[in-house]
Amino acid sequence: MTQTVQKALIVGAGTAGMSAAITLLRLGIDVDLIDINPNWGALGAGLTITGPTLRALHQLGVYTDMVDEAYVGEGIQICDTQGEPLRTLATPMPADSATASSGGIMRPTLHGILARHVRAAGTTLRLGLTVEALVQDGSGVDVTFSDGSQGRYDIVLGADGVFSRVRGLIMPDAPKPEYTGQSCWRLFLERPASIKRRTYFLGGPYKVGFSPVSATHMYMFLLERTPQVFIEPADFHRELAKRLESYGGVLAEVRDSLSERDIAAINFRPLEIFSLPAPWYRGRVLLIGDAAHPTTPQLASGAGMAIEDALVLAEELQQAGSVEQVLARFMARREARCRLVTESSMELGRLEQVRAPIEAQTKVVEQALLTLSEPI
Repeated sequence: MTQTVQKALIVGAGTAGMSAAITLLRLGIDVDLIDINPNWGALGAGLTITGPTLRALHQLGVYTDMVDEAYVGEGIQICDTQGEPLRTLATPMPADSATASSGGIMRPTLHGILARHVRAAGTTLRLGLTVEALVQDGSGVDVTFSDGSQGRYDIVLGADGVFSRVRGLIMPDAPKPEYTGQSCWRLFLERPASIKRRTYFLGGPYKVGFSPVSATHMYMFLLERTPQVFIEPADFHRELAKRLESYGGVLAEVRDSLSERDIAAINFRPLEIFSLPAPWYRGRVLLIGDAAHPTTPQLASGAGMAIEDALVLAEELQQAGSVEQVLARFMARREARCRLVTESSMELGRLEQVRAPIEAQTKVVEQALLTLSEPI
């Protein structure tokens, strides 16, 4: 057991924060986990899960839950705009991998799985709370919370997302999230028997795809290049149908079935990102997950990188050494890998926006997934 860190505060109880709570508790570290949302949970959009992310979920100890409650499979089917198959991309993992190589899950389902494990591990969880101030010295961090209470910790993890409060406190000059030029539509719907794996429809005005999230359901995504605009939720079904006008096959069936009853199942949001220079820590305060390395969804690896952060941090803490040495080793293992994800995702977004050839887009995906399949 490490003696370097005995008490940790984790700010943000999303994927990164809950994963870190699980891994640190295994080391015998006393963990306080807080989240600003008093109604703790996750909203409905789905997540595509890569093989490396499934491996991380296995190391975290929740892969069996994933198999039972979500979807796991192999490969990516590439189709034209009319739904005709063009080729199947392999989603390679090492031969000795204990997991499938592709998957999908709804955000609330993943949140529920992680939350069960967090509670079972005995985490101290406080909701409706964030950090007001951080004051560090050579041996710890004094934290003032938004309710006026205080605490002292050996290490603080900022796992509070793209608009991180912790990042603002320790890095006031850090870059702010900026719109990428793309927005993403997502629709949760039943999965027809013809959709057996993650499926992309390429060559049209938009990148469109299906990602299975269970034995019976999937989500559809549509990425479009557009000025950053607001669309009234009451118009979601009509606006999404317009964007599918030139598509055939199963996408035409989806388009023709859209109605007002689907509004609650449709999600629309602009994609925002920033690039944070290394290191992602100041003193004893470390940023993980989207607080440090947010990514657009093209490579489907944001959640995986957040979980890997938690796994790697725990491994480095087990090696002991000072907090500075632990965090320096963490950065040495994480920066290049996370940068691969963010840069590959942005390159895919650029290629999509200029409607680059299908081969150019799939090449980026294949190369990145092959690299990510290597050991963490």
